[in-house]
Amino acid sequence: MAREYVWLECTETGMRNYRVPKETRGTERLELKKYCPKLRKHTVHKESRKK
Repeated sequence: MAREYVWLECTETGMRNYRVPKETRGTERLELKKYCPKLRKHTVHKESRKK
C-alpha cells in the first residue's frame, strides 16, 4: 500500500489549505468541499501535488 501526501487547493483563491494522505495507485484526483479561511466559507478544494 503506497500512500502519499497531497495538498488540497481552493478552486476560488488558489490557496493550499489542507494536506491529506492518499492512496497513490489507481485512484482519481480528490475533490472535496472544505472550509477556506480566506473567504470564510466552504468551497470546492481539488488535489494538487506539491511543486
